[in-house]
Amino acid sequence: MTEELLVDTPQGPARLHIDAAQDPGGLLVLGHSAGGSITAPDLRALATVAPPGGVTVIRIEQPYLVAGRRSPVPAPQLDEAWVAAVAAARERTGSDVPLVVGGRSSGARVAARTIQLTRAVALLALAFPLVNPRGVSRQPELDAVGVPVLILQGDRDQFGMPAATTLRRVHVLAGADHSLRGRQSEIVTATLAFLAEVLGRDTASSSS
Repeated sequence: MTEELLVDTPQGPARLHIDAAQDPGGLLVLGHSAGGSITAPDLRALATVAPPGGVTVIRIEQPYLVAGRRSPVPAPQLDEAWVAAVAAARERTGSDVPLVVGGRSSGARVAARTIQLTRAVALLALAFPLVNPRGVSRQPELDAVGVPVLILQGDRDQFGMPAATTLRRVHVLAGADHSLRGRQSEIVTATLAFLAEVLGRDTASSSS
């Protein structure tokens, strides 16, 4: 059963949605998209399948959503709230448990921009919005991440396709757009393999 917990941040209360592993060997903290929520099918799928394999999953609901607003606040405020909420999430498992951060769309951007502050060992990005509506690339946000990265991106994503590097792996979902609708199974399989690699433990049991 998912536990919900309100935690204080400089931007107001955030809500943690906690799906705990019995003996966690890793912590996966996920953020939602700008116009979406933590109930997105891919985020819910990961929260369901990862804990049985020893990875606690905590989805963070940003303060603006908790307050009932639909429009996101500026990036610095998102980042500040995220860092505080991730720190609260880490208290659930202890600082000795390795942390992987990520999210979908805007949530992936927040996790990337704050990767050094959260001291995560890896980044998971679902549908990273590479190009903004004005055509400006956000590639520098990814290039600044110095830990292993897995990006799951549809080849029909209207916001572009990030480039792969030595540290950055791009898993292309053929026929998918930015929503990644209906691709939960492929997302789960790729993510569990990535978690097993960066955490150094077998997470296969979480797919059963």
